[in-house]
Amino acid sequence: MLILAIDTALDACAAAVLDTETAELRAQESVPMKRGHAEALMPLIARVMKSAELSFTVLDRIAVTVGPGSFTGLRVGISAARGFALAAKRPAIGLTTLSAYAAAVVGQNRSAPVISAIDARHDHVYFQIVAGDGSQLVRPRVAGIDEAIAASQFGAPHLVGNAANILAERWPKDAPQPVAVDAQAAPDIGWVAWLGAAANPDTTPARPFYLRAPDAKPAAQPQLAAKAAIS
Repeated sequence: MLILAIDTALDACAAAVLDTETAELRAQESVPMKRGHAEALMPLIARVMKSAELSFTVLDRIAVTVGPGSFTGLRVGISAARGFALAAKRPAIGLTTLSAYAAAVVGQNRSAPVISAIDARHDHVYFQIVAGDGSQLVRPRVAGIDEAIAASQFGAPHLVGNAANILAERWPKDAPQPVAVDAQAAPDIGWVAWLGAAANPDTTPARPFYLRAPDAKPAAQPQLAAKAAIS
């Protein structure tokens, strides 16, 4: 199976092609960036496909991170994945950013629970907790940092994600201490591809995974705003 993986959810623009038959990445590229995903993504994918020496028509799946993450970045990656899937008549697979973070740790076959955490700002994080074998302990949610830290009840955890250091710095001294802290700006694109290979296309659609509404609200239409002002 040949899978094109795409990630623009956080502070990187990344793509990779996985060949599951040989169990290797044919090509990959990840560029750190906070903004500019829309301009960078298509040329980056073109370079990855050229390096892999493949055409889009031979792909079996397109996998993409669907959140939590930047609302703008998510739209860029998901739109691209859907476009390629439509053109190639292949399924587009949506994978959460939190699961992509956790996959690298679960793949190490360790027993410690894994807390994936993404900075949600305002003293909050998006997080989920899985056991060392990947089974779910706490479903993805957005909550205050103190609630995420309460996960110490599951034992000394492995912290991963762009908010891993935030949790580590606030971790109670009388609680089981983290066994490792992996502060990564974005998930490993290779694991996005592997998750895409394992996913069921019928239950993992490529659509945004929002745990809360955007901070910015669209402006009211002029006529509606005027009517509201008069009334």
